[in-house]
Parts: sequence; structure tokens; C-alpha cells
Amino acid sequence: MDNKDAEGSPAHDRDNPKAAWRKALIDKRQGLADRAWRNDLLQRVMRVWLIHRPDTVIGAYWPIKGEFDPLPALFRWQEAGLEEDAQSAARQRRIGLPVVNKVDKTLTFYSWYPGCPMEEDAYGIPKPKDTEIVVPTLIFVPCVGFGPGGYRLGYGGGFYDRTLASLQPKPFTVGLAYDFGYVPDLVPEPHDVPLDAILADTGVMK
Repeated sequence: MDNKDAEGSPAHDRDNPKAAWRKALIDKRQGLADRAWRNDLLQRVMRVWLIHRPDTVIGAYWPIKGEFDPLPALFRWQEAGLEEDAQSAARQRRIGLPVVNKVDKTLTFYSWYPGCPMEEDAYGIPKPKDTEIVVPTLIFVPCVGFGPGGYRLGYGGGFYDRTLASLQPKPFTVGLAYDFGYVPDLVPEPHDVPLDAILADTGVMK
């Protein structure tokens, strides 16, 4: 039987290396034996990196497929803001989670907080229910992998690229990944938007 075009075959991998990298990295991420240790390291990297950021609205994501969970570190950032900004309610720090716009396939961010009512979106991913729209000045972006120049290997849907291309002013973008996600041969496509920074469990990668 000729299966040269089957996904996962050598021929398919040569023609579409991103698909092969994506599958290998997701499989490794979902099977991590040292996940708790890596997560603790990346939480610390995030908290230190955020100390001098001026942002009061940050976009993040609900973790799926073994992704690193940024929400505990952001909740601590939000709590610290409540203490620092007690005299100015207008500066209260807010966290937003993305919801896919079915029409143009871009992301809109809705306010999230611990205990926030949630519901599943069209892709089965939890999203805030009936909360206000927020406009982040900084967005933490999940990375399946990342390559030279700050380019991201995602799931292939293009949601973040379309969203970042449509937002003005453009928010500061920060990829979150495990260090083994570095793909030295990753070549960006014309529509790809490089991230401004990348944080991993071993430190700041960009």
C-alpha cells in the first residue's frame, strides 16, 4: 500500500516539517515527568519579569494540551497590584482570556478572575461568561515551539497572527514555552508576526 501522503509519514514530514515538529513537541509536553518542577521555574521567571512592567491589563490563555498555566503567576501579579494601587481604583490590574470571533477568526479578550463563571467556546476551551471586554497592552501567548527571531510555532490556526495584525496600537507580546520547544530550523512564513519576548522555564529566551 502506498502511504507516502499519510500524515506522520516521512514524505509528509519532509513536505510539512511544522506538522511534525508540532506533533512531537505536543506529545513531549503532554508526557512531561518533571512538569511541576518546570512549571514552578517558569512561574518564577514570569513573576520576576513582570515586576517592572507598567501594564494594568494583561491578556493570557486557558491552558490546553499540556501548555504551561500562566494564570497563577498573573493572579499574584493582580493581587500585588491591589496592594500597590489601593489609592487608585482606575489602575486596578485586570487579566483577560481570549474568545475566538467566528466571523474573522480573531481573538477578543474578556475579563477573568479566580472563580469567574466559565463556559466552553466553540472549540471546547473554557472562556469567561458574561464579563466585560478588556484591551490588553501585553499578551502572553502559548507556544508549541519557538525559533530564531522570536517566531512562534503554534497550532496552525493563525488566530494570534490575525489578532496582532488587527490591533492598534499593537500590544507587547510574550511567548511562554518550555525550553525544549526551541526549533532552530523554524522559518517564518510571510504572515507570521514575531513575538517581542519569549520566557521559558530556564529564563528569558528573547
